[in-house]
Amino acid sequence: MPDEPSGRNLDGDAPVAESVVETESATITDDAELERTIGLTGGLAIGIGTMIGAGIFVFPGLAGGAIGTAAAASFAVGGVIALLVALPTSELATAMPRSGGGYYFISRGLGTLAGTVIGLSLWLGLVFATAFYLVGLGYYALDALAQVGLAVGAGSDAIVSVIAVLAGGAFTVLNVTGTENAAKLQNGIVALLLSMLVAFLGFGLLEAFGVVAVDTPPGQAANVWGAGPVLSVAALVFTSYLGFAQVATVAGEMKDPGRNLPLAMVGSVVIVTVLYVLTIFVATNIFTRDALLAAGETAIVEVGRALLGPAGALVIIVGGLLATMSSANASILSTSRAIYGVSKDALLPRWASRINLRYGTPHVALGMAGGPVVVLAATGQVQLLAEVASFLHLIMYGLMCVALVAIRRDRPAWYDPDFVVPGGPVIPVLGALASFGLIAFMNRLSILVGIAVIAATAGWYFYYARDVSLKGAL
Repeated sequence: MPDEPSGRNLDGDAPVAESVVETESATITDDAELERTIGLTGGLAIGIGTMIGAGIFVFPGLAGGAIGTAAAASFAVGGVIALLVALPTSELATAMPRSGGGYYFISRGLGTLAGTVIGLSLWLGLVFATAFYLVGLGYYALDALAQVGLAVGAGSDAIVSVIAVLAGGAFTVLNVTGTENAAKLQNGIVALLLSMLVAFLGFGLLEAFGVVAVDTPPGQAANVWGAGPVLSVAALVFTSYLGFAQVATVAGEMKDPGRNLPLAMVGSVVIVTVLYVLTIFVATNIFTRDALLAAGETAIVEVGRALLGPAGALVIIVGGLLATMSSANASILSTSRAIYGVSKDALLPRWASRINLRYGTPHVALGMAGGPVVVLAATGQVQLLAEVASFLHLIMYGLMCVALVAIRRDRPAWYDPDFVVPGGPVIPVLGALASFGLIAFMNRLSILVGIAVIAATAGWYFYYARDVSLKGAL
C-alpha cells in the first residue's frame, strides 16, 4: 500500500504505520513474525468453534417456539447469507491478512469514516453478542442447579443476570492473564462439544425416522410457514453465524491461504448450518411450537430429556454450558482485538492499545470489552441483545461486500489476493443486498438501538478523528 496514513486525532496521535512482508512460510510485520502453521483443519476449528452455540442451545426454544419447523428454513437463510459474505471476505483477507478483519477491509476500501463506524460498531456488536451468550449461560447454569436438586423458583431471572455478570468478569480476567490460557480452554470445549452434539443429533434423527420411539409431549400450535415469519426469525438467529469472519483474522498464519482460507470459511458455515437445521428439525419433531415456547431458552434440554431421559437432559445441559462458555470466551477475545486495532489507527485514544507487560495482552482493550458486556448481561434481555448484535454485524458484512466492489473498481497496485471470488461482482452484490435486506425483518426496537449505535460512532469520528486518513483508504 503506497499511501502512508496521515492526520492526527483530537489527542494529537497519528495512526501507526505497519509494514507487512508475506512469504510462503510466514507473515512478517513490525511487531512479530507469524509463521504459517494453521492448515485447513485448524481454520475449520476456529470457524466452527466461534459459531457453535446459540443456534443449538438457545434458539430452538425462541425460534422453534415462534414458527415451529419453519425455523429450519430460517437457519438455512442465515447460512446462505453467511456464505455470500464468506467468499468476498476470503478474497479481502488473502489480500490484506490483518488482525482487524472486517474493520481493516472496510477502512481501506471505503475510507476512514466507514472504518470508524464499523470498527466501533464491531466492538459494540460483539459486546451485545457476548452479553447474549452470557445470559444463555445463566439459564443453563440454573438448569444445571436444578439437575442436582437445587431448583430456583422466584427471582430466577435475577439469578440468571448475576451468573451472567460473574461469568463475564471471569472470562475477562482469563483473557487478561494470557491468550494461551483462553485458547486451551476453547479447544477443549469445542472438541467435547462436537462429540456430544453428534451423539445427540444421531439419536434424534433415528427417532424422527421411526427407528426408535419416544413419547412426544402434546401440543396444539401449528408451524408457521411464510416468507415474512421465516425471514423475521432468520434476522433473530443470525447471531449464530457471527463467528465465521474470525477465520479471516488468522489469514497471515494460514498455510496456502488462497486455498485453505476460503475452504475454511465456507466449510465452517456449511457445517454449522447443517447442525443448526438438524437441531431444529429434531426439536420440532419432538415438541410443537407452544411446548418449545413454554420451555424458553433451554428448550433443547427438554428435548434431550424426552429423547434419552435424565441422561439426555444432563448431556444437553453440559453441552449448553460448554457452548455458551465457548462463544462468550471467543467473543471477549475478539472484542478486545477489535478495540486494539481501532486504537492503533488513532480512531480511539492510544492508551486503549496498551499491552500488559506481565501477560503480553491488551488489558485496557479487554477491560473496554468486558465492562460493557457485564452491564448488558445484567439486563437479561435475550432477544434484544441477539438482534442488535445481528444488526451491527449485518451492516459490517454488507459493507465488506461493498468494499470489495470498490477496491476491484479502483484496482490499487497493492491489491493482489491469493483467492478471487468467481462471477465478477455478482456474489459481493448479492451478499450486500442480502445482508442489508435482512435488517428490514428485525424488531423495530432492535433496529432503533442499532441505528443509535451507528449514529454515535459517526459522531465520535467527526468529534475525535475527522483529520485522520488511513493507509490505503480509497
